[in-house]
Amino acid sequence: MSLLRSLKMPQISALLRRSLGGFAAVLALVAVQAGSLCAAEVEPFFGQYRGSLVVPKADGTRERRDAAVKIGPVEDNEDGFYVQWTTTSIKPDGRRKAKSYAIEFTPTGRDDIFAAAMKRNVFGHTVQLDPMKGEPYVWGRIVGDTLTVFSMFVGPNGDYEIQQYDRTLADGGLELVYSSHRNGFPLKRLKTFLERQ
Repeated sequence: MSLLRSLKMPQISALLRRSLGGFAAVLALVAVQAGSLCAAEVEPFFGQYRGSLVVPKADGTRERRDAAVKIGPVEDNEDGFYVQWTTTSIKPDGRRKAKSYAIEFTPTGRDDIFAAAMKRNVFGHTVQLDPMKGEPYVWGRIVGDTLTVFSMFVGPNGDYEIQQYDRTLADGGLELVYSSHRNGFPLKRLKTFLERQ
């Protein structure tokens, strides 16, 4: 107390500025490290993976499909990442039909939950699609060693379908489990291993 009494007002003001500056620097360091932790938990998934699976069809037959997944950082968003996947159907006569999807994800205000950045609004910001317009509503999460992508569709009659892609880090690659549900009832579940390339 006697130290404060002996200081003049300009000295007290300078002392407070230094203290607040130090406190602000500590807060900035904590924020940077928290952001690094968020980005770091995605990085183990970065890479390219390949595999194949057998898909049962509605008519009782089975179809072989090749699967490829690529996960990596988004160039213009240091906290974002993308998931790109391609499935290639191999017909009995040897014809191949490929379907590809690529989605960018950005952090949300909630830990380990990521919003899909699928289109740009009039202000140039990435936003999610609108399921009420028949577009998929997509988000992702990381729990432990599993990166999950959810995709929800609302049909013309109001029925909903949720597709879930669980990609779990494993020795040499990813364990992929795909499941889909319509109105809460399971439709399909597939599992395969994708080898890191």
